[in-house]
Amino acid sequence: MEDENNHYSPKYRRTHQGTMPLSPLGATSRPPLPQNYLNHAENTTDQTDSGSYTQIPQRKRNMSGPGSSTRSFIILGLIFLTSVMALGLVYLNFPKLDETEKEKIKLPRDIEDAKNLGQVLSRYKDQYFYQVLFGYFLIYIFLQSFAIPGSIFLSIICGFLYPFPLALFLVCLCSAMGASFCYLLSYLVGKRLVNKYIPDRVTQWQTHVERHKDHLLNYIIFLRITPFLPNWFINITSPVLNVPLTPFFLGTFLGVAPPSFVAIQAGTTLHTLTSSGDALTWSSIIILGLLAVLALLPVLLKNTLKRRFD
Repeated sequence: MEDENNHYSPKYRRTHQGTMPLSPLGATSRPPLPQNYLNHAENTTDQTDSGSYTQIPQRKRNMSGPGSSTRSFIILGLIFLTSVMALGLVYLNFPKLDETEKEKIKLPRDIEDAKNLGQVLSRYKDQYFYQVLFGYFLIYIFLQSFAIPGSIFLSIICGFLYPFPLALFLVCLCSAMGASFCYLLSYLVGKRLVNKYIPDRVTQWQTHVERHKDHLLNYIIFLRITPFLPNWFINITSPVLNVPLTPFFLGTFLGVAPPSFVAIQAGTTLHTLTSSGDALTWSSIIILGLLAVLALLPVLLKNTLKRRFD
């Protein structure tokens, strides 16, 4: 016979179901959570994403603010001062000059300055070959990096000082390196400013560059050969338009060769030049035009074949 007082008997459970717990340990179940774990996890994720979403644009706004522009200009100024100090060290390590020669050691602004500088350097280039070469190298890159006029006169002087193959290689290398440094400086400072003031036009230009990304090397070579756009303008705008640095460097190295050929050739007769325009003749202009067409010829042929087979 069942014991009615036995807590474990079914009869006792039926009688006292509302007053005693069914668990032998006396544990009671807690009320259900207002949301299950999955909903809680989703809500937590949404809150995190929402929080990060509001923080990232704030960070971007801070990057394009006046403080960021000021910091960029400070960095640019420090780079400029460092470059000037490097030029000063080169000048201090240069051979001892007399007072007349010191007056001629300056950045050339016209063909007369180029003649005077070339005459002074020619006296020391044999005995102090590497000092003169390194000084020329730094000055050329300095002018190109900060878009300072005068590199055309240095190209003419190079043809006056060195054999033609060395002069051509040196001018092409200095031009490519200086333009690349100007590219990087523009990427550091100019890109933010341009995107801030004319974002719609920049987007349009970037789309155009992206459309011709397979032919950027040919276009850069063409622009370097022809006088349609100044070199400083190409250097400054290329990073803004997302032109990669590799085709920019190679296109500059190859593209400046024909104009440098003309300038270096003129440097062999530096003492007879009266202006930088004397370096250009009708024959040299025709040659430059033909080379510019040859630079775009692969692009034109590729587009023609693509339209025909498509």
